[in-house]
Amino acid sequence: MALPPYASPVEKVWFWTFRILCGLVLLFLITPVLVIIPLSFSSGSFLTYPLPGFSLRWYEAIFTSSAWMGALKNSLIVAPLATLLAMIFGTLAAVGLNRADFPGKGLIVALLISPMVVPLVIVAVGMYFFFAQVGLLNSYTGLVLAHTVLGVPFVVITVNATLQGFDFNQVRAGASLGANPMRVFFTVVLPQIVPGVVSGGLFAFATSFDEVVVALFIASPTERTLPIQMFSGIRENISPAIAAMATILILLSTLLLVTMELLRRRSERLKASI
Repeated sequence: MALPPYASPVEKVWFWTFRILCGLVLLFLITPVLVIIPLSFSSGSFLTYPLPGFSLRWYEAIFTSSAWMGALKNSLIVAPLATLLAMIFGTLAAVGLNRADFPGKGLIVALLISPMVVPLVIVAVGMYFFFAQVGLLNSYTGLVLAHTVLGVPFVVITVNATLQGFDFNQVRAGASLGANPMRVFFTVVLPQIVPGVVSGGLFAFATSFDEVVVALFIASPTERTLPIQMFSGIRENISPAIAAMATILILLSTLLLVTMELLRRRSERLKASI
């Protein structure tokens, strides 16, 4: 928002004070993240300032380490699969709940988003006992399903928000022209809610890729994910290699945020054209 051309002195003071305060708060929040990046280029063996020198040795250590690469591979297996399942189940749930009106709808919505509300350690303990009964502990399947449960709420919320501006008369029009429900969904509904689906999927991917508590309960040493590897490294031996991997994750998170912003703008343009 720009400064009004005929603003009073008080309005000008408030205008700049508000922006300075927002900048200071943003700096306070982002400084601990940015501090990690220079440490990843340290030539020393400890996380200390000032840096003894600059080196890429810790990035080399990551990409030549079987432990780090194995953890990264596991994360790249689990996160995409969990994201895909979360997008499918979350989209179907959001469309069904948005169109239907039945007793207990609020309870079902609360259950769907409960993994976002309930403390994660409680969710992890519950999944541990349930998966132990059905034989899904210490397996990729169990870890993927656990992360799917954590990702579904994000997809439900984003898709439901997208559906708020959707005109369901288009669905009736498609049905009146002879299209079956499946074809109507893929040709009429899905193209218009894709930004919400993908945005929810990005949140689900970030959640799965960064999750450590549930993975500690569900995964075995062979399914050791990247967050578990980082957590173990911090607990046993704090190395600049952790800062190097954290820098890579920061870049990945930034890329996801940029993608979500582009999708949001695309969604706004799509709504404006309808």
